[in-house]
Amino acid sequence: MAAVTCNSLTVSLADNETALEGLLRAGVDVPNSCRGGACQSCLVRAVEGTPPPASQAGLKDALKAQGFFLACICRPTADLSIALASDAVPRVPARVRSVERLTADVARLTLHCDAPFDYRPGQFANVVRSDGLSRPYSIASLHGDEPYIEMHVRKVPGGQMSGWIYDDAADGHELELRGPVGECFYTPGKPHQPLLLVGTGTGLAPLYAIARDALRQGHAGPIHLYHGAIDEAGLYMVREMQSLAANHQNLHYTACVKSPREPLAAPSADLRIGELEQIVLSDLGSARGWRCFLCGNPQFVASLRKKLFLAGTAMKEIHSDAFLMRPTA
Repeated sequence: MAAVTCNSLTVSLADNETALEGLLRAGVDVPNSCRGGACQSCLVRAVEGTPPPASQAGLKDALKAQGFFLACICRPTADLSIALASDAVPRVPARVRSVERLTADVARLTLHCDAPFDYRPGQFANVVRSDGLSRPYSIASLHGDEPYIEMHVRKVPGGQMSGWIYDDAADGHELELRGPVGECFYTPGKPHQPLLLVGTGTGLAPLYAIARDALRQGHAGPIHLYHGAIDEAGLYMVREMQSLAANHQNLHYTACVKSPREPLAAPSADLRIGELEQIVLSDLGSARGWRCFLCGNPQFVASLRKKLFLAGTAMKEIHSDAFLMRPTA
């Protein structure tokens, strides 16, 4: 007879009883609705033990890789220790390592963690200042290869956190990281599948991490990364991306600007002029069989997600993190 542990409470399950039924019987308040594996409101994460494959049916690979499963259809055959989705985000003390200003409004922030911080390259974490101010930023570093957390922060006019990071944060400033969160990261298993990575603004940060992680894990299929901005001033790390692509035959980097500040004699192969969405869809043609990662402006992400689906990409193969802007970012 299997048992499920949640919040230090262990529940022995009856024959054929689901994890959700057992937890509710024991008084654990687990969100739920359909109880048939469709609504996903009972999503929980395995902290110890392996959930049965049937309990992960219909979930994206990114969620499966993090140990998430549906409690309502989970009938474990071995003991499980779980965390509710609302309690699954750890907190880790961190300190500012460096702040490098890449452009007039984008900074590369690197952090040193005072305890292990387990993440997948491309996920995001909430950066919490000592006064409690919190903002989410995507992770651009590679876990295990780089001994720090890298994030790209755009300075927003009037932004409390972004302005502080860009102008005032210094080595040694104490922070807290809460996370990681998000489904935008590379999962192995289809090494020859073509990958499409599209981002606007600092949406480049997670895509930069995902592309490098895919290459690190031996992805052999083509990887096409598009970074879009209104004009050249909105682009950053161009030389770094060009160098990365030059060193990996299957990686293709394209920068796109909607309205160049200076007339160009002729657009180059890695600098295109026009609407990012139109350029991507025109280059792609049929999107069937692709795995896609979309990051940046929420309206852009929602629009491109829909059009990629209509062009043939399976919805489970479209991973996205829209950057939601607050008035005091």
